[in-house]
Amino acid sequence: MKYFLSILLAGFVLVPLQAKAGDAPASMAQSPGAFDNSSGIYLRGDIGASYLNWGSATTPWAYVGDAGIGYQFNPNFRTDLTYDMSGNYGVNPGTLSTSMVLINGYYDFRNDSAFTPYVGVGAGYGWEYGNGGATNASGLALGAAAGVSYDMTRNLALDVGYRFHDILASGQQTPEHQIAVGLRVKF
Repeated sequence: MKYFLSILLAGFVLVPLQAKAGDAPASMAQSPGAFDNSSGIYLRGDIGASYLNWGSATTPWAYVGDAGIGYQFNPNFRTDLTYDMSGNYGVNPGTLSTSMVLINGYYDFRNDSAFTPYVGVGAGYGWEYGNGGATNASGLALGAAAGVSYDMTRNLALDVGYRFHDILASGQQTPEHQIAVGLRVKF
């Protein structure tokens, strides 16, 4: 949680340091160059690395990937439904992978630059898949996120962020700290 708060604080500190729209090249300063932040449907996909904060993890690092569909309600609020997977953590004994379906809500801190910091929370259902002695479990899944998106074009944004995910299964939890990069394509 300490890392999440540090990243969130860094986002708030960096926002005032961003260039103003008037300092940007003419192609970015005009509306066709900026991400279309009016309402609409978007698709998203992310890849990255995940760290499992679990006492018996022998290989705590693994890949993470997700895909989802969302809706931008206004320039500041959006929500999406995602399917996330991370996997092949080495645990004692065996290996463990996780997947979850989350409904997420985000607040985008819009400003005069192409960079937009955001925070988000999510809830859903998750599954833990054990191999070689590790057990299977499922339960309530929770998430929190913070990051920044960069408006590459009117309908395409690059997203870099930190996510905390946890599956609250009976008898065990799988807290994951994730760093991911991805794209959002708006229609």
